[in-house]
Amino acid sequence: MTIALIDYGAGNLRSAEKGLERVAREAGRGQTVTLTRDPDVVRRADRVVLPGDGAFPFCRRGVAAIEGMEEALDEFVTQRGRPFLGICVGMQLLATRGLEHEPTDGFGWIDGEVRALQPSDPHLKVPHMGWNTMELVNPHPVLAGIPLGATGLHAYFLHSFAFFPERRADMVAVAEHGGEVTAIVARDNVVGTQFHPEKSQTLGLALLANFLAWAP
Repeated sequence: MTIALIDYGAGNLRSAEKGLERVAREAGRGQTVTLTRDPDVVRRADRVVLPGDGAFPFCRRGVAAIEGMEEALDEFVTQRGRPFLGICVGMQLLATRGLEHEPTDGFGWIDGEVRALQPSDPHLKVPHMGWNTMELVNPHPVLAGIPLGATGLHAYFLHSFAFFPERRADMVAVAEHGGEVTAIVARDNVVGTQFHPEKSQTLGLALLANFLAWAP
């Protein structure tokens, strides 16, 4: 079984690849991680992971620049209904549109917008950078066995823009940074994390392991 990690020039690929390889090896289910720009590999994959660093329009154009990739992703997610994980801007691309620099259409798999962070406390800096706990909004299998809340595990965030879903039902967990910040979203076979699980130590590895076991 193949886990396709998409290389479109906008992600922390080596760390994500190492994290996925580690949890796949420890799970012992015969899953292999393939770093790819090939739409056919994506179509045939068991799971797909889309990382992302940088500005929303840059990442969106990066995916579109790979011939056939958008069609392969749509086929994988909407037709095959296979598990998909978006990380950081890869998660933001799930939205209807992003408003960073210029309005840019996202994939539209989860209704909502990506807008600039505006903490209510003027002393809080943007970008939101560092370790945060999270509060559960709606249970999800990717969080199975992971303690959240004030005494729970921490996740590593680094972002200036955030996903604002239209439906609270699509929110799985939130962090606090001068107001609620969407940390995890999910709908059907799609899940996304604003934080970087590959940099989030115990929490991140547990979440990746849960994703590899998830059967939506």
